[in-house]
Amino acid sequence: MSPSENEAAVGAGRSAGPIVIVGAGLAGLRAAEELRRAEYDGALILLGDEPHLPYDRPPLSKQFVRGETDDTTLRPKEFFDEQRIDLRVDAEVVGVETDAHRVRLADGSSVEYGALIIATGLHPRRIPGFPDLAGVHVLRGHADATALRADLATATSALVIGAGFIGCEVAASFRAGELPVVLVEPQPTPLASVLGEQVGALVARMHREQGVDLRCGIGVGALLSDDAGRVRGAQLSDGSEVAADLVVVGVGSRPATDWLADSGIALAEPSAGGGVLADEVGRTGTEDVWALGDVAAWLHGTGERKRVEHWTNAGEQAQVLAAALLGVAPKSTAAQVPYFWSDQYGLKIQALGTPSAGDDVKIAADDGRKFLAFYAKDGAVTGVVGAGMTGRVMRSRAQIAAGVPVAELL
Repeated sequence: MSPSENEAAVGAGRSAGPIVIVGAGLAGLRAAEELRRAEYDGALILLGDEPHLPYDRPPLSKQFVRGETDDTTLRPKEFFDEQRIDLRVDAEVVGVETDAHRVRLADGSSVEYGALIIATGLHPRRIPGFPDLAGVHVLRGHADATALRADLATATSALVIGAGFIGCEVAASFRAGELPVVLVEPQPTPLASVLGEQVGALVARMHREQGVDLRCGIGVGALLSDDAGRVRGAQLSDGSEVAADLVVVGVGSRPATDWLADSGIALAEPSAGGGVLADEVGRTGTEDVWALGDVAAWLHGTGERKRVEHWTNAGEQAQVLAAALLGVAPKSTAAQVPYFWSDQYGLKIQALGTPSAGDDVKIAADDGRKFLAFYAKDGAVTGVVGAGMTGRVMRSRAQIAAGVPVAELL
């Protein structure tokens, strides 16, 4: 079947023209791969705003920043040639005209689409009012990680602001090189908003045992600089000062949706997490526009629309979206159990299901370093979190999918 015949065959679900994917991160790449696996043979354009081939982000805060690897590329250039994926790097999209089925690029050009897939991911949050000082970093993309690694080579002390997953992983990476680290978190424990205070306390213990100066319930009031405009420390909300010639701000991310302003594509309110509103297969309320990955607030079985910022979620959504867009049956209809992980101090912290800070938490194992915790709501298991307990975590998948009584797992 020729590309034009293929496009006509799937035209019932979209307009004629190429499928254009905006965002060449993991979600965008997975969408392109799944469209080809579903035997879509038409024109496929992948637009990325960075100068790199699509790359894996999780290693940036770990192996890459520590200098253990230089390459986190997900697919070589030959892959895109073989799959006839028109990958365009340094192609920043700044707007979309949905009536004309066209996206506008920063260089003044435009690209027309038959179907548009939004996969633009997240932007790191910055702290308002902080000066732009040398030695202060956020970490999201390859350029961020490269700059951070360069400064790390000469740093004598570090301050990490925010003990979420990025902050904890960066602190662990710094300690691997024996760099003195102060980790500041306004909440009572690391990861409190995600995993709750009980498990957060176990993570806090791990960091303190590795020599991190962890200070919880404290924020940063101001950054301090030297005469050359480089950070030299910070004043904390309790009035104390810490010295640091390297600062990493890890206070969360926001969906990369600025380019969708005035497009008519419906977005979730910032108070609800933001993102592009989509149904359970990634279809938005705008004709021929779809969304997936970290930027997309999909409809879930609970009836709410929410974003899921997990690595595995991108691939699972891509498979569902590609099938729906092309009007074919998905290869798998099995219920998916969300999964995410974090590597810290040689331990893999893994989570299955939908553990929440508001759930009842039962600590099933704790040897002072490794631990296993089950989460439950109304007596039914919702998730499991384990550190160094890979086998026991993964064996819980079926029970979590079934929502069995948590007592059966203890």
